[in-house]
Amino acid sequence: MKPLKKLIPAANALGLLLAWPGLATAEDYYRKTRAYRLEPESDPQRYVRKLSQTQFKQFRDIDWLDVGLDFRTRYEYRENDYRPTPTGNNSSNDFRADPDNLWLLRTRAYLGVHDILDPLRFAIEFEDARSYNGLYERNESDVNEFELIQGYAELYFKDLLGHNRPLSIRAGRQHLELLDRRLIGNNQFRNTTNNFEGFRVRFGKQQNDWNLDTFAFQPVERLKYDFDQADEHTWIYGGVLSLRQWSDFITIQPYFIGRKVNGDPFNKANSTPVTDQDIYAPGLRVYGLIGESGFDFDADINKQFGRRGAVRNGKQVMEQHDALAYGIELGYSADHDWKPRFSIFYGFGTGDKSSKDAINNRFDAFYGFNQPWSRNDYFSWDNIHAPKGRVEFTPYKDVKIDTAYSAYWLESETDGFRRANLRDRDGESGSFIGHEFDIRLQHKLNPYVDWSLSYARFEPGGFTRSFNNAVNGPFTDRASNFFYFEVSLNAFGDGKPKL
Repeated sequence: MKPLKKLIPAANALGLLLAWPGLATAEDYYRKTRAYRLEPESDPQRYVRKLSQTQFKQFRDIDWLDVGLDFRTRYEYRENDYRPTPTGNNSSNDFRADPDNLWLLRTRAYLGVHDILDPLRFAIEFEDARSYNGLYERNESDVNEFELIQGYAELYFKDLLGHNRPLSIRAGRQHLELLDRRLIGNNQFRNTTNNFEGFRVRFGKQQNDWNLDTFAFQPVERLKYDFDQADEHTWIYGGVLSLRQWSDFITIQPYFIGRKVNGDPFNKANSTPVTDQDIYAPGLRVYGLIGESGFDFDADINKQFGRRGAVRNGKQVMEQHDALAYGIELGYSADHDWKPRFSIFYGFGTGDKSSKDAINNRFDAFYGFNQPWSRNDYFSWDNIHAPKGRVEFTPYKDVKIDTAYSAYWLESETDGFRRANLRDRDGESGSFIGHEFDIRLQHKLNPYVDWSLSYARFEPGGFTRSFNNAVNGPFTDRASNFFYFEVSLNAFGDGKPKL
């Protein structure tokens, strides 16, 4: 009996350890990527807190209610902005050559109920996004006044698939981020949010050794001053399988995304023609650590095929869609007080080889997050060769600095620099778009206030400079400068109240 008596205190201690919040890690297989800005946003988002985690001591026992109230303001200065303002004339662009001083304001509020009514859960989230003092036409990336960006009901069966392996079924308006955010992201930096209406079914959860996340959505069309509407022409659907049995070193994510568009290109009610599409995009993402060497990696490859409609000679013809993209980042974290991380990245996305054939080769970036490509927001995952080097470090507590140098080439010289609407269909203007330097500082001032500032400079390359002509003027010879100062306020703090 003595050996048994000796084991009882140890067993009790182990049980206490596993029961202690934050320490029960035996079943938590999830590991974040170390790659730059590729970690998906949490669900619910970072600004949301359990009411029990707020500064209000009288609510310490209410852990079934999630609340969030967040306000962000950003001042942007842009000089020689390469993102054009449409003129209504397809042969020219109205470039934003005059310096723009823009104020962006965004307010979000969240309320979510879980556990207490299980299996029924629900959440609502509002957002009010506005811009002031801009020289140019306001756009839906900056303005979406008083909008419901989430409103869904959920059936959550906690242990239906086994111990601590739930089944979740959501229906309604939602936003989400998947994989490395390059294909599906809510665009956290932008003033407005990508969201969708439809269904999301998850088998297991993020902390399990495996889980499957499936969805079928209609994207929501943002309307600056009216209530947003679902795009009834379009469905996106697919699933992501995450395998984490080896999560201390590697996470494997095979996935599939599809887009179905039932277009009507000759409907005059549409401001732009909507053509039929059937695009299939299987892919594989793998990320993790390379042993205990300090090296990490994040790699994603996606192959697209299917059909895409085009209007020619007064009728719709179906083109073959055939595209490929991949990106890989390799990083090294040094053992130093400043926690430096050095990384190199290479991104590739195919462009259309010819506008005269019946094959479309331009990669479809779906609803991806573009900030990891360019601080100026000039590039996405299509028609691109993009090498990048970056350094990140923390010189003081709660202060983070990162800086990078990037260069950009066209993958296909006959396709274009899409974000600037520049294209030489004959492929005689070269391929070097330009290069960019950026630097950013972030500081957590206190549990309620974060601020950051950043500067980026884009220098045009030979391809871009070749458009210095009578149509575009001298604008494309000029460097672009982008500076911003941003302050975020969280009404409920950082979720670490003083007890």
